[in-house]
Amino acid sequence: MHLTEADILARLEVIGTQDENLLHIGDAALLLANLDLPANSLAQYRDELNLIASDMRAASRGAETLSDRLTALSDTLYKQHRYHGDVETYDDPRNANLMHVIDRRKGLPVALGILAIHAGRSQGWEISGLNFPGHFLLRLSKSGEHALIDPFAEARLVVNEDLKQIFQRLHGRQMPPQADFIQPVSDRDILARLQNNIKIRALGAGDRERAIQILRSIVLITPANIESLAELALLEASTGNIRSALRRLNGFMERYPDIPNASNILSLKEKLNRSLN
Repeated sequence: MHLTEADILARLEVIGTQDENLLHIGDAALLLANLDLPANSLAQYRDELNLIASDMRAASRGAETLSDRLTALSDTLYKQHRYHGDVETYDDPRNANLMHVIDRRKGLPVALGILAIHAGRSQGWEISGLNFPGHFLLRLSKSGEHALIDPFAEARLVVNEDLKQIFQRLHGRQMPPQADFIQPVSDRDILARLQNNIKIRALGAGDRERAIQILRSIVLITPANIESLAELALLEASTGNIRSALRRLNGFMERYPDIPNASNILSLKEKLNRSLN
């Protein structure tokens, strides 16, 4: 099954209108991957997701406790299907493209986290991504009991001391007592985080056109995200597409006239308008 770019973009735009948690986060991530790999068959990669779900069903028979479920997830995704965190070539952009991740059996924490969410939810489990900065983590829940897990480390259980060490390693300072670091985020925010990894690497390589392409996909799936919209408009303007950036900002204000922090968009519009004069 091969989709045209227009087909993919239309489906991503629909995702942007859906509830916080998507019916199939794995399928959504495959659509984003398919934008970069248009010759790939979407059906082939959906087969892999279906196989993970089938193997999870077999592995989780009798998994009554949270610990049992964690073991079933780890055994299926990381032992049976051989996925692992890419430590050696962490910054390879392919680590954030789910099709490449499936082909190479390795990826970034957020990409592996999407596979873990897909695997857990295929069994009706409650599993979500967390707002932890710099390293994507998951929360697996059952009957009010929660377990924090690291999808980059074969679904290893993460305790509070681990959180402090991860934060210290990534940010060079002690972790502040902010409960929102371990609060669930929406599936669309997870997909945006996946794409942001590609965008950051594109900007690091000086490829603004590539960054613009990725930001456009982010804005499609998170249409009310002011930060991504503003970044996209500024990048478009920096490449000479000031009028396109203004049309994007005007369209946003028409769609979300009462959105909080709209003053940021209005200020950006004024700045771009001045540059035209």
